Amino acid sequence: MAHERIEVDLPLAKVYEHLSDPSYFPHFFERIDNVTKINSQTFEFSAKIGGVDYQWTTNVIDDLRNTRFAWITINGNLNQTGTIRFTPLDNGERTRVDFSLDCRTFFGEPEEELAKYIQGLPAQLKKDLQRFKEEVESKTFKQKAEETIAAAEENEEEEDEVTV
Repeated sequence: MAHERIEVDLPLAKVYEHLSDPSYFPHFFERIDNVTKINSQTFEFSAKIGGVDYQWTTNVIDDLRNTRFAWITINGNLNQTGTIRFTPLDNGERTRVDFSLDCRTFFGEPEEELAKYIQGLPAQLKKDLQRFKEEVESKTFKQKAEETIAAAEENEEEEDEVTV
């Protein structure tokens, strides 16, 4: 099991928005190739580990807005569970993230490459969360987020207009 803590110079709601959407994980998790959203609670993950394709399906088991987000594997050839806790800092201007992640096989001992993957999880999680922090704190990212919000608000206004 890996546990890492990092402080991000963004408001809690923004940090939660990105870390409570597993489909965003491949942006900063170096060893996750793809995450596909099946529905609001179910996601399919894929990764290539030692030349072997691993795929697993997770269900969100806890989503307490701006507080905690957790998932558990329900199907696949890699068993992954994760919990992310969010704590506001500096009157909500910054956020502490506590991220716990566990990977294991469903049956028996893992093969050599998967065992290395699992053993390297703590160091990799630290590296991945640092990448996340750098990405979300970057001016470019903040600007894109603001543009996305502005476009969404504009679309909402257009949808609210009634035509005769």
